[in-house]
Amino acid sequence: MNKRLLSVLVSFLVLFILANASLFRIYEGRQAIITEFGKPVRTVKDAGMHVKIPFIQEIRMLDLRILNWDGYPNQIPTKDKKYIMIDTTARWQIIDPLLFIQTLKNENVAKKRLDGILDGITRDVISNFNLVEAVRNSNSILDQINKDKKIENKKSEAEKNANRILDLDSKITGEVEPITIGREKLSQMIIEKGKGELKELGIDLIDVQIKRITYEASVQRKVFERMISERKRIAEKIRSIGNGEKAKIEGKIAYDLKKIESEAYKTVQLLKGKADAISTRTYAQAYNQSPSFYEFRKKLDVYESVLDKNVKFILSTDANFWSTLKSGK
Repeated sequence: MNKRLLSVLVSFLVLFILANASLFRIYEGRQAIITEFGKPVRTVKDAGMHVKIPFIQEIRMLDLRILNWDGYPNQIPTKDKKYIMIDTTARWQIIDPLLFIQTLKNENVAKKRLDGILDGITRDVISNFNLVEAVRNSNSILDQINKDKKIENKKSEAEKNANRILDLDSKITGEVEPITIGREKLSQMIIEKGKGELKELGIDLIDVQIKRITYEASVQRKVFERMISERKRIAEKIRSIGNGEKAKIEGKIAYDLKKIESEAYKTVQLLKGKADAISTRTYAQAYNQSPSFYEFRKKLDVYESVLDKNVKFILSTDANFWSTLKSGK
């Protein structure tokens, strides 16, 4: 009885070991390479439980998902002799696991090969073009400048003079270099070249993007200094034009003010002349009608203007000044 039970247990144990050695599980996003004595024989990409020959075949798991690659920032000279730092990123996928295992063995080795291949292709592509090609994707800035010029040509002369200061800044962008390729096409060129080399390793290169472009530190300082110098020069031009416009405006204001004052002075003098003429005529008529009354009235005006409580006179009673008061006339 004990021997029979022992044989059953041994049988179950053997079956368990065989099952454990024969069955393997593939999770979502993974794929398996089955090897016999180290030689790849087949690929399994479907998730779930699968069977292999126990003790003879081995399983090597690989990623089935799209993977990321981040390159190291590299200093690259452009065609126009500008040293820049390029930082790139890419997405790749293992499409031929058997070839991948035969050539690269594992993903760590694959990443190192990607570093060498993609960094080299990026350097070759970028160095064959000017910096502006890696920075911009289109000539939309130049198109907008040309559009603004057409609109500007339709403006009146007064509007053009009013916008002279604003136009100075647009002259800076007017010096923008046109592009023939553009950043996206450069990325596409890197992808096309990279696909050919990586396909031989069982890898599909999905896309490559330029994450960042910066000047090398020493060049960057010089660029900033040049930009500051250029902006100062533009600022001086703006101030010069502003001072010129200020002088024109102040001159026109002074001219208009003088003209207004002259017209006002002329009008005042005409009015004063007419008033003086009317006053003289009125006095003359009043004098002709009653000379004695006119003389009396004028003396009263003199008394009113001269005599004050704070004024003291020492005059003889025979003085002519008191003649009107003394006579009572």
